[in-house]
Amino acid sequence: MGVVRPEMKKTVLLLVVLTLLPGAVIGAWQPAQPPATQGEFVPVGTLPQSEQLPAAPLVIGAYAFVWVALMVYVWSLWRRMAKLERELADLQRRVQKQ
Repeated sequence: MGVVRPEMKKTVLLLVVLTLLPGAVIGAWQPAQPPATQGEFVPVGTLPQSEQLPAAPLVIGAYAFVWVALMVYVWSLWRRMAKLERELADLQRRVQKQ
């Protein structure tokens, strides 16, 4: 094995530190103590308003996103098909001329 250059040592050391740093930070982080009622069933109606998450806006947003994405995809396919049909018609005209 050859001689290790000082810049390479610095690079390797930096990579090792950047690889191990997230694990050290996550390992040192201690989650807050869960509330005593978290381990058992708690009806949604008894939760404080700040902990309730309305599902309707999220579901509507997800469906809207999927529909918009689907429409963009169909529009994209429609445009590509129209372009392909124009190219095929042009090719057919050129073949008929010959």
